[in-house]
Amino acid sequence: MPSTPFRMPWKLMLTAALLCLPSVGQTQSTDGAMRDALQAARAKDWQDIDRAAIADHVLAGYVDYHRLKARLPGATVHDVQAFIDANADSPLAGWMRGQAISAYGEAGRYQALLAVADGKPRGTERQCYYYTALLGSDPAAAAEGGRELWRVGHSQPDACDPLFNALRERGEIGPEQVWERLTLAWQAGESGMVSYLGRQLGDDWRGARAALERIDDDISAITRVPSCIGPGCRGSGALFAAAMHDYTRADTEAALAAWQQLSSRLAIDDAHRHAIEHDLAFYSLVRDVAPNRGWVDGVLPRLDDTDLTVLRIRVALADRDWAGVLDWAGRLPAEEASEARWQYWQARAKEQLGDAAGAKAAYARAADQRSFYGFAAADHLGQPYALNQADTSVDEARRREIGRLPAVRRAEALLRIDEPGLASSEWYAAAARAMPQQAMAMADYAARRGWPARLVQTTIAARLWDALEWRFPEAYRDDFLRWGRVNDVDPYLLMGIARRESAYNPDALSPVGARGLMQLMPGTATQVSRQLGIADPGRFGLLEPSTNIRLGSAYIGEMLERYRGNRLAATAAYNAGPRRVDRWLRDAPQQFDLFVESIPFRETRHYVQAVLAYRVIFESLANGGDARGVSLLTEAERSGEYNGSLLARR
Repeated sequence: MPSTPFRMPWKLMLTAALLCLPSVGQTQSTDGAMRDALQAARAKDWQDIDRAAIADHVLAGYVDYHRLKARLPGATVHDVQAFIDANADSPLAGWMRGQAISAYGEAGRYQALLAVADGKPRGTERQCYYYTALLGSDPAAAAEGGRELWRVGHSQPDACDPLFNALRERGEIGPEQVWERLTLAWQAGESGMVSYLGRQLGDDWRGARAALERIDDDISAITRVPSCIGPGCRGSGALFAAAMHDYTRADTEAALAAWQQLSSRLAIDDAHRHAIEHDLAFYSLVRDVAPNRGWVDGVLPRLDDTDLTVLRIRVALADRDWAGVLDWAGRLPAEEASEARWQYWQARAKEQLGDAAGAKAAYARAADQRSFYGFAAADHLGQPYALNQADTSVDEARRREIGRLPAVRRAEALLRIDEPGLASSEWYAAAARAMPQQAMAMADYAARRGWPARLVQTTIAARLWDALEWRFPEAYRDDFLRWGRVNDVDPYLLMGIARRESAYNPDALSPVGARGLMQLMPGTATQVSRQLGIADPGRFGLLEPSTNIRLGSAYIGEMLERYRGNRLAATAAYNAGPRRVDRWLRDAPQQFDLFVESIPFRETRHYVQAVLAYRVIFESLANGGDARGVSLLTEAERSGEYNGSLLARR
């Protein structure tokens, strides 16, 4: 059964259709000519391009891009800059700039490179070309940027060699920098690079290399190697930072004991000392190394790191140290402390410590926010959820105006010639540049056109956080309802998962291979298909929305059965895998909020909160924007025990 992305009144459908009609001079035949011309341009078959047929086409710049790119590095700076200026409102400008930097850099045309660059480019290779070009005009900036590119424990592109060689000849990269990179390579396990860099050091670094070899054989020997490493002790910081990093990961308690022996006698810079102590504090907290707790509590104020303070609060929660929760939460920066999560936990702590009035005030501050903990605080107070929903109406004049926007016309034309990836690039670039009112009109346009993925991404690019109807569209609603009913799964939970997983992009592909709306791995899809007795959809069939939702709903249904219908545990398992969740439940605290906060993976912890909050929003929108009667959790989820008892017998 095909999905129905949006239900639109016929007048809106007609308006959207009219906006898509080719403008004067842009008929189906000119679109066909443009499609053929773009394919020919990519293949450099210039003789196959009918230039007269596409001369006035809104996408003519795309053919010009390939033509000019093919002329690099011979193209003049004037031609490149003229193209960039003519296409300033399109991604084509940035793409051409990047291509010119690469081509000019590879050809050694450094003055031309600087003429088209607009600051440090993205990408290591282009940055190396850029700083090489700066060697003559701004040697200080070239040295600073080059040393930053040098300071890694792995190989860099060949494009970096001229820069590094020049900096070494000038003494900007000397033995101390070679040694630091060697220690980073050692830390990364790049033994070949360690040997290569070691051969570049003179005899005066022989003792340093011997110290590293000794530590490599026995990390605990760190307290027995000389505290002065290299000529003038200039290698001490790099060696001890790299070695302590490895020691801390291997045995955090022993590493702290070693550091306490070493710290006072080491003359190392503040950056290396901070890195060592940050590692020790981080691993001591993550691994809950109790003997290290006193040292950690003493060093955290000096490190002044919000992430470490958050970890310390979570340790206090695990210990039910409610006074500690208040103490450490009070050290968070004001903006962080005002978030619903920390207002909620301060309320919980005050409640446990007998401060009923303080707890009620903190719960109220949390309940004003639209989030998992904001909704949980509202439940505690027995008050409606604060959806804080913005008006998304756009007047007809602005609708007509946005339809004429060049970026929108290009996106529409790209879709007509079957170039959805380029269309999305045009659209997102325009959304990121747009002023608030224009961004709202673009979101409205995407909603009326039935583009859920572009709609959601528009709200993200333009930071339209309160535009809930756009951030949580009705796309694929029929499929969610159908397969939720078939698999006995809450359809709003399915919507929440899909929204978090793919932002409603049916073609989403993750770096690890997850695919489609609900980001299923092909192996999981194969297994679920077999259980359902249906054909394996394969990697490409998994991108079909209805199929993806069908298999995703069946899989989350399995997780719900595994955890006795508990959506917090099932959602965590959907993200992190059931074996991990089984283990977490066996060691878990008993209240729902403490279980969520105890999830060791930050990604999964945030994922569970987002999905459950999203499902509240989806259900509220289905009720016309009214959250009354909508619950974040069931009574069993709110008051049940989160431990091994949730594991259904199998």
